[in-house]
Amino acid sequence: MPVRVCGGVGVGPGYPGRMRLHVVDHPLVAHKLTTLRDRRTDSPTFRRLADELVTLLAYEATRDVRTEQVDIVTPVAGTTGVKLSHPRPLVVPILRAGLGMLDGMVRLLPTAEVGFLGMIRNEETLQASTYANRMPEDLSGRQVYVLDPMLATGGTLVAAIQELIKRGADDVTAVVLLAAPEGVEVMERELAGTPVTVVTGSIDERLNEHGYIVPGLGDAGDRMYGSAE
Repeated sequence: MPVRVCGGVGVGPGYPGRMRLHVVDHPLVAHKLTTLRDRRTDSPTFRRLADELVTLLAYEATRDVRTEQVDIVTPVAGTTGVKLSHPRPLVVPILRAGLGMLDGMVRLLPTAEVGFLGMIRNEETLQASTYANRMPEDLSGRQVYVLDPMLATGGTLVAAIQELIKRGADDVTAVVLLAAPEGVEVMERELAGTPVTVVTGSIDERLNEHGYIVPGLGDAGDRMYGSAE
């Protein structure tokens, strides 16, 4: 999918029926990603940098968050400002690795509601299945921000977003640290006609034979929390 650079953000063609893709092109994003990729980076540092990186990505992801006008009085005079509209946005981290992105996202959206979606990928078939679900049944008219560190094969995010749309969400943004071209293509194909935006820090080269992003950063969950077998 072609991406053009506009104001520090790569923007895919944004017209009805096609997924929008934003690649945040900023030196601080590149700096933090470099340290996250480094195999020598320990788990505490990885978690801290991932949190900081998500806040940078969230700034772009919330550029179109819905607001409404509100009249206020400053110490000097009356004026009109804006506040987040109702219903409030919903932030949904995909467990377990997405949980490490939650604080960075709600730092910018402290009034957002939070849901949880537990999904696991079969390492042989690369298909995603749901093992936990804690979200409102009715998401009609809601903006939803889905958090998952890696857009690799695309199966997990596609399944998650389809569930959100089924519940009535009408505007879904996926925030990912890294993306693979193959995953972007799968999302664009499987979610055609769906109001979806992907915000990421980088589109990497490819997937390897095991479904990992290359060069990537390894298994984000293991690097955040260690391997819990």
